[in-house]
Amino acid sequence: MKAVTVVESGVQIIDVDTPSPKDSEVLVKVHACGLNRADMVVADGGAHGAAGGPGTIVGMEFSGEIIKCGEHVKNLSMGDRVMCSGASVWAEYAIADYGRVIKIPDNNMDFATASTLPIALATMHNAIVTIGNFSKGQTILIQGASSGVGLMGLQIAKHLGAKLVIGTSTKPEKFDKLKSIGADLVVNSKDKDWVDHVLQATNNEGIDLIIDQLSGYTINENMRASKVKGTIVNVGRLAGGNTEFNCDLHALRRINYRGVTFRTRSINEIREVYSKMWSDLSDLVVKGKLSLPIEKIFEFDDVSDALSCMRNNQHFGKLILKV
Repeated sequence: MKAVTVVESGVQIIDVDTPSPKDSEVLVKVHACGLNRADMVVADGGAHGAAGGPGTIVGMEFSGEIIKCGEHVKNLSMGDRVMCSGASVWAEYAIADYGRVIKIPDNNMDFATASTLPIALATMHNAIVTIGNFSKGQTILIQGASSGVGLMGLQIAKHLGAKLVIGTSTKPEKFDKLKSIGADLVVNSKDKDWVDHVLQATNNEGIDLIIDQLSGYTINENMRASKVKGTIVNVGRLAGGNTEFNCDLHALRRINYRGVTFRTRSINEIREVYSKMWSDLSDLVVKGKLSLPIEKIFEFDDVSDALSCMRNNQHFGKLILKV
């Protein structure tokens, strides 16, 4: 099969062996793949967890049709149209654990649309609902709101009855679009007074829950923006993984600071994340109330152009590879 593979000079589509599913996995004929920031890191020669380096097949999110099921796979059958997350998926065929597979709702959803959903839904439901313990009437701020995952977070918070939804972006031209997706207020995280705007919007109380996809330069400002006894859930380090941490501010605000990643979760933990997410959100997805805009669909052979588009960071919504 053909697969987007890391080579010394970047990525290249080469022929590799078709994978075989284990007992708890399915083999899927891939039709569309969603691009995520972690994919760009791997494609550029970096590492994301265990993935990285020459020979790595890129990709974490895809949709397609099941062509083979392992012996212990539950509630899935050959021919099912599915959306999945996994590893090494930018290819003609990919495997996924059955717990990371969702049947595409029978509402005429196409494969491109389906490929935008699994990671954003699972990541933000887990961060907001399970880890963040968000409840109706609370305030929420999402750092890096213009990413696909961030856009989904804005929508989930709105549908859960947030009192105030704030998103951040460093691109002012995206502010109105973020408001159309669900943000009540948008601030630029690189503006020196963004925290003041947040405090003003919350009567100087601060935010109940901050979902942080950036860290780096935002980490201490997030704590300033947090309510006393507020919660910060760190799901990404797009602005840097190492920085100075104001321990005194953390203690003064009595902040519940939580870090999450899928990379150190067991397969049973990941299955639980996906099961809880789909139980809570499936009706909203089926009704079209949770969705992500697609900026552009690239042909499989144009994967380098797709990656360049992501690096330029001018898109709004998801970039898709058509297989």
